[in-house]
Amino acid sequence: MFAKSIRLRFQLWLAFLLVAVLGGFGVTAYELYRRSHLTEVDAQLERRIGSLVGDVRGGFGPRGGPGGHGFGGPREHSMGPRDEPPRQGPPREDFHSGPLPAFPPEGELRGPPPGEMFRNREIHLSERSQNLFDESDTNGFFFAIWSPLGNVLKQSTNAPAALARPAPDRTGLIHVATIEGARIAFHFTGLGDCILVGRPNAEFRRASQRFALFLLAAGAIVLFVGLGGGWILTSRALRPIHDISKTATQISAGDLSQRIDAADTDSELGQLANLLNATFSRLESAFAQQKQFTADAAHELRTPLAVIISETQTALNRPRSAEEYRETVEACLETAQRMRALTHSLLELARFDAGQEQLNRAPFDLAEIARQCAADAEKIARNRGIRVIADLQPAPAIGDSERVAQVITNLITNAIHYNKEGGEVRVATRAENGRAVLIVKDTGQGISAEALPHIFERFYRADTSRTRGAGQSGLGLAISKAIIDAHNGAIAVESAVGEGTTFTVRI
Repeated sequence: MFAKSIRLRFQLWLAFLLVAVLGGFGVTAYELYRRSHLTEVDAQLERRIGSLVGDVRGGFGPRGGPGGHGFGGPREHSMGPRDEPPRQGPPREDFHSGPLPAFPPEGELRGPPPGEMFRNREIHLSERSQNLFDESDTNGFFFAIWSPLGNVLKQSTNAPAALARPAPDRTGLIHVATIEGARIAFHFTGLGDCILVGRPNAEFRRASQRFALFLLAAGAIVLFVGLGGGWILTSRALRPIHDISKTATQISAGDLSQRIDAADTDSELGQLANLLNATFSRLESAFAQQKQFTADAAHELRTPLAVIISETQTALNRPRSAEEYRETVEACLETAQRMRALTHSLLELARFDAGQEQLNRAPFDLAEIARQCAADAEKIARNRGIRVIADLQPAPAIGDSERVAQVITNLITNAIHYNKEGGEVRVATRAENGRAVLIVKDTGQGISAEALPHIFERFYRADTSRTRGAGQSGLGLAISKAIIDAHNGAIAVESAVGEGTTFTVRI
């Protein structure tokens, strides 16, 4: 379960990204640090080689002269093109470690022929060179100078014992390399002398290790802070989901009053929470209506059942005449018919609620349907002394004409029942903005402002005494609204107490 957690997967992905970025940064930083150090060391080595080249050339001065110890008389080898100062810079050898190649056989050497002057020449270091190779310095630079014949002319006391002369090179460049335990640079002069300068790597290794440990520690801190921040952010981001799940669990347990606390309404989850809250509100309202509907249906069915039971019990208490039995049966039949009408209305509403009511959609003229319904209601209106006035203009529409006729009949019948003696019922139709419009207006008692918002609710009665006396169930307007809604139409009501009521239907 936890392995499928969104938070865990996000943390793993964040950890992967942080490790990749920090690893790349650490490797890059370490490589830049190493190269920077090697560049600095190589510059120091080249500077020392340049100083030693001058000292080596001074070894060809008069015997006992300031240049050192050589052969007597004037200098026989003047500086020529092969004795130019060493060039510094590329090309250089690639950095490598391990021992340098040994000195090749004498037969392969190029330069002056072997002689005593090259073998026994003495090299004296200048004051500048002595300062550059101060053995008390912790940097520990060392050097070694070989003659063209391969014998050591001079070397520092701290030079490695296994230091070997590099293979001869005629390019005149300074070459750098990394051998075991040291960084070295060497140069072959024009006369074939080899000058090698080096510096031990021990201090650099320790500094590199310290720098690597620093990078690891810094990376670990950044990784810890990043993962901690990611955990906090994911917790804050996923909190609405937890609240949604908790609220949904409480609602599924029956507590429909619960709502999600959506503080951040502008975020995506906040918008989702608002949408779910609206859905929960509609769900609560629907359940409340369903509960009220069930209670009202049970109440409405209980009354006719009580009448039937009462009539049959009265008839069975003692023997009665045929006429009395007939009256009892007729009363039970009338009550059963009312129950059948009520159950039919309930089933009809249930089908509309479930979207299972099938409508036969076909073109029809609303004026013709209204004319037929008004004619059918004339008999009831005459018995009440009410006039039905029709103003029917053509109003083409598309829909189920039988269902629409049911709505018109219900509206006209209600207008007659709730009208005053000698009143009027006006029925009008017209086409308006591409819709068919029906208006049914009466001159009856009207509806109070408090009852008007509930007029289309099921089993609602604005005047309980009159509706019960008229045998109404309180479902007629609810069914009418369901039919009009199924036609994507609208039904509205306007009323004032004592002035009458007007119903307007648009299809």
